[in-house]
Amino acid sequence: MRFLKVLFWLLLGGLLAAFVIYNGDERVVLRLWGGLVADFSLPVLLILVFLAGLLPMLLAYHALKWRMRQRLAGLERALVDIRAVAVPNAPPLPPVVPHVQEETAPAPPLLP
Repeated sequence: MRFLKVLFWLLLGGLLAAFVIYNGDERVVLRLWGGLVADFSLPVLLILVFLAGLLPMLLAYHALKWRMRQRLAGLERALVDIRAVAVPNAPPLPPVVPHVQEETAPAPPLLP
């Protein structure tokens, strides 16, 4: 599995490098407020836009993961407390015996 992860990142890096090599001389002019003009390289602009969309979702994912881990730890602590308080001398429960039906003769067919 680790090999596939490394292979994926290498292919992604190779595609990114090829994109930068073939489109590195493309320039994009952004007209900003107040007459300001920003001149970006196309690959740099696309990488910045991709990261601007990825980073908030990545932060939200890690925050959710952290919150769920904290919640699970709290529930585990509560479970340990409940087990510690449980009555140690409680009478044992009777064993569960499944109800077995007696075998009967098969039903006759509906049509002769």
